[in-house]
Amino acid sequence: MSGPRFSLSRRAALTALAGAATGSALPLAAAPTANAAPAAAATAASAGAAAQVPGLRGPVLTDPTDPWHYAPHPAGALSTRTVADGLEVSDGAGVLATLTTGARTVTLRGARRWFTEQKKPVQDAFDRTPPTGGWGMSPGGGSWSHHNGAATDYFVESGRAAITLAAGKSRYSLLPDDGIGDVYAAARFSFDKLPVGAPASLGLVFAAQDVNNHYRARLIVTPAGEIQLVLEKEIADAPAVLSDTVTVGTGFKAYDHWWVRVEKSGDILRARAWRHVTTGVDDEPTTLWHHSVRDPEKAPDAVFRSGRVGVRALGSTGATVLPQARVYDFRIDTAVWTDPPVVTHDTWVRVLPEPFDGTWTAAVEQRIRAWAGDTSPDALTYSSMYRPFAPAVTDPARQNARVLGESGYSGLLATGLREVGADFHEYMGLPWTFPSGERVTQTPDPKWLGNLDCSGFVRMVYGYHLGVPLGLAEDPQRRYLPRTSQRQAASSPGVVVAQATDAPPPLDALRIGDVLFWNDPDDGAVSHTGIYLGVDQNGKRRFVSSRKTPNGPTMADVGGKSVIDGAASDLYTGQLRVIRRL
Repeated sequence: MSGPRFSLSRRAALTALAGAATGSALPLAAAPTANAAPAAAATAASAGAAAQVPGLRGPVLTDPTDPWHYAPHPAGALSTRTVADGLEVSDGAGVLATLTTGARTVTLRGARRWFTEQKKPVQDAFDRTPPTGGWGMSPGGGSWSHHNGAATDYFVESGRAAITLAAGKSRYSLLPDDGIGDVYAAARFSFDKLPVGAPASLGLVFAAQDVNNHYRARLIVTPAGEIQLVLEKEIADAPAVLSDTVTVGTGFKAYDHWWVRVEKSGDILRARAWRHVTTGVDDEPTTLWHHSVRDPEKAPDAVFRSGRVGVRALGSTGATVLPQARVYDFRIDTAVWTDPPVVTHDTWVRVLPEPFDGTWTAAVEQRIRAWAGDTSPDALTYSSMYRPFAPAVTDPARQNARVLGESGYSGLLATGLREVGADFHEYMGLPWTFPSGERVTQTPDPKWLGNLDCSGFVRMVYGYHLGVPLGLAEDPQRRYLPRTSQRQAASSPGVVVAQATDAPPPLDALRIGDVLFWNDPDDGAVSHTGIYLGVDQNGKRRFVSSRKTPNGPTMADVGGKSVIDGAASDLYTGQLRVIRRL
């Protein structure tokens, strides 16, 4: 299948150049840690260039021109300074490491890195019964929103999304992600009868600012059974034709299925349509575009650089019999955000074998010196290796189980929602024995394979990979990282950095790598956890967590902004309650 040709922002191009120059778009070597297989590092290293993610989709990148790579580590003798919560270690270049009394995590100065994320594919087959009506939750794409008409005009049944039409009235269903710029998307449409008196149409909408400002490729069925395709632009509620209507078929019969494909690459817009015969996109005529134009607008505000994607249905004025509009598949095969989240800094997060007791010893110094020049994966690298486009890494010492690679949250329930339950060892599909008085062995449920819920994600990063002991049962002594986010907030090993009851806690003492906890706004109990990444390109504190709506670990904003100092009404800003350092 042909794909889109995307234009790049200057920032994105520079980042890509940095990754390409080093061949290190993804760090692929790991030092073995407690409870991690010794062969994991060798497996990752052997992946080499073949494991690199093409284009700009690598979740973490390094800069080959950073002077850090060419300087001694540490630079000169070490000195220490007692700070409020622990010890600060410096060399001739400044602060090298910060240790917290009572915690195992240590932050260190290291090579500069970029943590970023891009839009992953979305495919919606509408095989669900939404609990609250409408079209419900699209897998990985957020909840469909409906515009114009009554709520009952939009529903899902028998593996299809449907819209009830009215003569002369538009109906819209849009996905909530408004940052999509260049896109390569398709949808499969049908009607349950021929219209009478005037045509009916279904359009694939893209770069939508709102229902009055967007591009669309509109598939039209006439009363005579002709199938037509037109590429249009609507600006300030005034439609305009960008490319004249083309007849793409004849003899439409009730329940015939037709695909519409759109591609946006900068201001180049393309569209095609084809009859669904066997398996849909396999029938696609990839060498043919019925429409290929450049948006002629010169005014910057009149060219839609980014926006939402979705569907628009119309029963034309004068229609006396209107069919039911149906959508059987909706696909975003490739897309880029015009302003993807980017966090860049030179902080690395490591884990001591025991909590720091406040004493600067020869053993602690030796470890800090060893870490000073270490580029093996740390907590932030491991957290990135479960986000979109991270390559899979298997471990021969773990029965060739996948130990790294893009993770989901869970499979879909019949409602289209996702359930909690995937722990770190279930992602790998391996049984695991936990200390808890009597040793307890947990057998993984196959349905969780390749998935991590929010607390399972934190346990995977800090427990499986970095050696923080993991438990299941109540542990008053706080020796083990608990299973659930609620228990992690209450009794994780380490120290509480900040907490509050009815409002977000202060962020003054927050440090990269800290573990964050949020309340459920409905019942006030802790229900979510993630890891603080740092400040993004817009000056906001951004985190990574595994979430239901985007289906897996993310640092992006599908299903809620992944920032903790945004607007008070933002879910993850307003409901933050506890900050811990493990």
